Amino acid sequence: MTASKSLRALREALVLEHLESENEHEFAAAVAAFDHPRCEVVATGEVFEGAPALAGYYARAHAACPDRRSRLLELHHADDAVIVELALDGTRAGVPFSTRMTAFFVFEGARLVGKRLYGDTHAPALTG
Repeated sequence: MTASKSLRALREALVLEHLESENEHEFAAAVAAFDHPRCEVVATGEVFEGAPALAGYYARAHAACPDRRSRLLELHHADDAVIVELALDGTRAGVPFSTRMTAFFVFEGARLVGKRLYGDTHAPALTG
């Protein structure tokens, strides 16, 4: 069943707000975007389940790469997800990086219930 235009617009706005919160280092707002916070980093096999775990992931990633920012390249809608292609840029250990990634934002209706990150296992942005 295809999501209605209004549901797609709501989901897209939620995803864009979440990404902007990450870029502004407003991690409490990024976590609050989820009805139930859950983030899977597929490359490492890590799963951050619940608000404290996801907040810890953000804290660790920010400490390792305080200037990390994502640039939206493409956004796609699926029946139960919003899929974004992005470039993740930053500096880690004095070395600038840019890596292309894909994030699946998983929805149950209008509720954001998960995020699945796909990227290079050696990307400094994925390992906090």
